[in-house]
Parts: sequence; C-alpha cells; structure tokens
Amino acid sequence: MTAPEQADAPAKSRVEKSKYNRILLKLSGEALMGEHEFGIDPQVLDRMALEIGQLVGIGVQVGIVIGGGNLFRGAALNAAGMDRVTGDHMGMLATVMNALAMRDALERSNIRSRVMSAIPMSGVVEHYDRRTAIRYLTSGDVVLFSAGTGNPFFTTDSAACLRGIEIDADVVIKATKVDGVYDKDPEQHADAVQYDRLSYDDALDQKLGVMDLTAICLVRDHDMPMRVFNMNKPGALLNLVMGGKEGTLIDRG
Repeated sequence: MTAPEQADAPAKSRVEKSKYNRILLKLSGEALMGEHEFGIDPQVLDRMALEIGQLVGIGVQVGIVIGGGNLFRGAALNAAGMDRVTGDHMGMLATVMNALAMRDALERSNIRSRVMSAIPMSGVVEHYDRRTAIRYLTSGDVVLFSAGTGNPFFTTDSAACLRGIEIDADVVIKATKVDGVYDKDPEQHADAVQYDRLSYDDALDQKLGVMDLTAICLVRDHDMPMRVFNMNKPGALLNLVMGGKEGTLIDRG
C-alpha cells in the first residue's frame, strides 16, 4: 500500500461505519436565533459547527441549506402589501448572510467550507454549479447552498430537497426544535404522537406540516429519503448519521 493509500484508509474505514456517505442538512434560520427574538446567536453557530465537524471527522460529506427567517420574514411584509417577488429576493439575501455566518463558525473550528449562491454575487460567494459543488464535497469541504433555488415562490425547504437530489445525497435531513414528525403540534397538544416512519403520501395526505407540498413531492418523485430530527438534542445528528434511532424517517414506506 502506498503512502497516500495508507492516509486514505482511516477515512474510508470511518465512513464505512456511518449509515450515510453524503447528506444534505436543512437548518431553519430561526434555529440560529437561539433564545433571541431576532438575528444570530454566536453560541448556537459554534454548537452547530461542532456537531457538523463531528460528521466531517468520520468522513461524511455535508451539504447545508439554511433558511433566512431569523433575519427576514417575507410573508409578513407580503401581507402588509410588499410585492411577493421583492420579498422573496430579500429572503434569498438573508440566507446568504446566514450561510456566511455559518462558514465563519465552521472555519474557526478548522472545518473547510464553501458558500455557493443560486444568484450571482461575485466577490462575496461563489455562484452555484453542481459539478463544482460535488467536487468540493468529495474533497471533504462542507458546502453551504444559499439564496434558495434562485427563484421566487420557492421555499428553502424546496431548495434543500432540490440540492439534495442534485448532489446525489443519500438523505435530506431537516433539523427542527422537536423530536420528529407528530400527528399534531406537540407544543400545543400534550397527547401528540410521534411517528417513527411515514410514507411520502401519508405526509402529503395528512398535511402534517413537515415541509411544504412542493418539497415533499420533489423528494417523493425522486425517491429521496428524508429524516426530521431535533437539532437541539446534543449528539442527535451524529447518532442519526451513524444509524441510530432519531426523529422520523419519511420514505416510500
């Protein structure tokens, strides 16, 4: 065995222990607020960077899509009369800001990362290109996909599913503040029951609010499994990727 092969051997053996080789992680913008009502909590960023770094450390390739709701809520301004397309464009810029903040946290933890935007932003971030993104992932860089799909009327949930399919991820993982998908809102109903597994059609038919309908239809049509879990639970992301029982699995059933 040559020296490069010997160097690669530990990484290969580590990734064999994980259930997934390449993932697309969807984080909500609100998750970055922590206990604040607006903006970004640096402590939350650092904690997330640590958890993502654990995945990189075992050889998992990580793509990330972050929402922008902590900085801008287009729906509220749309209801107040703002043009929907303008609001969506402002929301795209908010996701770029969040991605830059996450990149900073990752790089402070010595985790190589790239930000790619669906809309050209020369001098700030790279323009999204599928083949380039896959090359970055293969080389071990974390890739943050920002600006949604680059089109108005599409949510960052849809963007996450689209990017997951494009980069040939093994799974789309949605981080939430609850332990998975429930039959009703667990924050309002103490008797809410968590699902361990759901089919795409059940998630659509029961309108469980896991993701918007466009996103669920997208993963269903491309047979992309999706997991929903609680990002606030320490170690949950690593356990999920290693094959542990975390959250709710949504697949063909």
